[in-house]
Amino acid sequence: MAKIKTSYFCQNCGAQSAKWIGRCPACGEWNTYVEEVIQREEANTVAAWKPVSSSRQIAAKPKPLAEISYQEEHRIETSDQELNRVLGGGIVPGSMILIGGEPGIGKSTLMLQIALSLKTQRVLYVSGEESELQIKMRAERLGPTPNNCFILTETGTQNIFKQIEQLQPELLIVDSIQTLHSSFIESGAGSISQVRECTAELLKYAKESGTPVFLIGHITKEGNLAGPKILEHMVDTVLQFEGDRHMTYRILRTTKNRFGSTSELGIYEMQGSGLRQVNNPSEILISQREESLSGIAIGATLEGNRPFLIEVQSLVSPATYGTPQRSSTGFDAKRLNMLLAVLEKRGGFKLGTQDVFLNIAGGLKVEDPAIDLAVCASILSSFDDLVIPSTTCFAAEVGLSGEIRAVNRIENRISEAEKLGFKEIYISKFNVKGLDLKNRGIKIHTVSKLEEVLSGLFG
Repeated sequence: MAKIKTSYFCQNCGAQSAKWIGRCPACGEWNTYVEEVIQREEANTVAAWKPVSSSRQIAAKPKPLAEISYQEEHRIETSDQELNRVLGGGIVPGSMILIGGEPGIGKSTLMLQIALSLKTQRVLYVSGEESELQIKMRAERLGPTPNNCFILTETGTQNIFKQIEQLQPELLIVDSIQTLHSSFIESGAGSISQVRECTAELLKYAKESGTPVFLIGHITKEGNLAGPKILEHMVDTVLQFEGDRHMTYRILRTTKNRFGSTSELGIYEMQGSGLRQVNNPSEILISQREESLSGIAIGATLEGNRPFLIEVQSLVSPATYGTPQRSSTGFDAKRLNMLLAVLEKRGGFKLGTQDVFLNIAGGLKVEDPAIDLAVCASILSSFDDLVIPSTTCFAAEVGLSGEIRAVNRIENRISEAEKLGFKEIYISKFNVKGLDLKNRGIKIHTVSKLEEVLSGLFG
């Protein structure tokens, strides 16, 4: 009998050590090393994954780069246009996609919707967390259940691969990777060794069979994907499903994508019948008000190739206590302080004794510098209690000297504002090259300094 071998793994970052240590040298966390058995089974153990035909195995031989033929990969398009956009145009055969998010955010609902919507592909949904009855109840709520969607409640990878060989699915969904365990590793399910080994086995299956695999993963209390960091390196695409469980809107964001852009996002609305795609997010992010209010400005932002308009809300009031408060939701607090300093130094507004509260409506987190001008206009609107016309929007960055800087993809931002019925938009004069300023349904104001914007808005 082979001697049992053990090693110590950091439960935070996955670093390995031959002995226990108090502080992880990789991530700096304390008391995170746990001993795990790493001795593999004997040679008579059933292999994890064996290709059905040897023709799928490609011999690893060096080949000149010039001789490698390239063809545009065929993607599997789903009925979910938001997911298609985030993935870069559809699901690439043989790819492995990891999706993570808060508990109850809707990861399983999204994946089951995808499985039910594929009418021509044979889908295998492997669940290690829910029973067949629970999945059936959710599927009945989501819509009609096709005959090409198969459910397997199993956690052992060897048993899963046996069913895969018989069924030959065209798409595999695993819910979740932390519940699987391989007989090659002696440690418990969810440990660093098991997550790494199970992912490696599924990755080998995906690449050799050409079957796309979706993995649902847990996250830590800090919001990072649970398990070793190598998990994110092994997969082709990493998706984050974000949102407040107490609100209806969800955001699907990609942080890694070998087959597309890493800055795309999809927006969903959680309903009783499942997740509904939001094709025009500008309509839900801009409040419909019966009367005009001060402190509200509309900014044109971009997420990947997708333009949409967001509502910036500000509240400025005299500080009750000695130190004024600076609070922002959905916007970088340091950048807010910078813009307040610019307004005080370059604009002459005395904001040092004022409490300033800033909020991006809809629960979004925006990092696009193009909404700087909308933030400044919103703050001054609340400070002077003057209303910005609801048909005016902004798309420009504000520099430290008060200059209005150009932003990228300005044509897309203007077209989105024009499509939604806005009458005026303020942009940098350095963005006008190549733009048609006359034959438009929207008036374009080109400015170079912050003072020009303020005089045009408030006189």
